[in-house]
Amino acid sequence: MAFREISVEELKDNPFTLINKDWMLITAGNEQSHNTMTASWGGVGELWGKYVSTIYVRPQRYTLEFVEREDYYSLCFFGPEYRQALNFCGTKSGRDCDKDKETGLTPCFDDVAPYYEQARLVFLCRKLYRQDLEEGCFLDREAFEKNYPQKDLHRMFIGEIVKVLEQA
Repeated sequence: MAFREISVEELKDNPFTLINKDWMLITAGNEQSHNTMTASWGGVGELWGKYVSTIYVRPQRYTLEFVEREDYYSLCFFGPEYRQALNFCGTKSGRDCDKDKETGLTPCFDDVAPYYEQARLVFLCRKLYRQDLEEGCFLDREAFEKNYPQKDLHRMFIGEIVKVLEQA
């Protein structure tokens, strides 16, 4: 499959649907070693004069090591025919299996971060900021209790969207 680069302004997808309903793969690493995970939390917008993505990764996720180590990460969005692959990537750890092999997804390594050939849309993002969510900062106690019964609060990353690719 071939990709073409588009500007952020050319996006036609609803970001709420992309992230919450369709899900995405967060991927970081290089050709020698990379990992991916499924996410349904995140956002896109404008901050500091840049188009950005915001992602959240729990401390126990293997992907966190890769996102921490690298300067870039990718967000990949797929058609519904890949739902089973995304479910696998969200429930299995790359510490225990080869997610690419298990799902049949094909990584591409010709840019700043790995992404998947089968994705219909890809954001390549350069990390700008990170911060751990903190229990004391929750204004909605119910949201904290519902989402963090094990107190494993996410690490948030804000990344500049440096390139958008879509299937040609």
